Amino acid sequence: MANDRLIITRRGFGIGLVGGAAALAMPLPAAALTVDQARALVGKAVADVNATINSGKSASAMYGDFERIFARYADVPTISRSALGPAARGASRAQLTAFTTAYQSYIARKYGARFREFIGGQIEVTGARAVKSYFEVISVAKLRGQAPFDLRWHVSDKSGKDLFFNIIIEGVNMLASERTEIGAMLDRRRGDINGLIEDMKSA
Repeated sequence: MANDRLIITRRGFGIGLVGGAAALAMPLPAAALTVDQARALVGKAVADVNATINSGKSASAMYGDFERIFARYADVPTISRSALGPAARGASRAQLTAFTTAYQSYIARKYGARFREFIGGQIEVTGARAVKSYFEVISVAKLRGQAPFDLRWHVSDKSGKDLFFNIIIEGVNMLASERTEIGAMLDRRRGDINGLIEDMKSA
């Protein structure tokens, strides 16, 4: 498969996606998913992001596109539940549904704002491999005037579809970063999930 490319900057990518360090053990064995399918999924996601950031659309229109990309290629329920952390166990079904919806839009705005800053670089998919119960798609981000850095996508079919559930940037775990940030927001609300959801809608 040909290498997949995406225009980015290291600063925007780093600010938008990193922050924590702990890993999450999640997916069950991916019996049907293959390494080629995992790589193909990431290639399509990268291509769609690339098309969006080069579309010339307004910021609000781009955020809508990013939300659709996230919903299409990411295991949003798993990622959002991880972000909510231990509080998810005590949440009602309605709260979990509302949180997932709010989180999807929150992530689209948060990362969309950074993607709009990306300039003069590319992500190059270099391989993929099986790692225990999921697949890891390996890529290198090559940026103008800066050293390349490692970017890895974790893909599983646990949800019934081939979706990515995590991104690792230079060894830093996106799931852990989001869990830390959402946890801090929840703490400010003294554990009030409904209040957290309202905060995310306006963030």
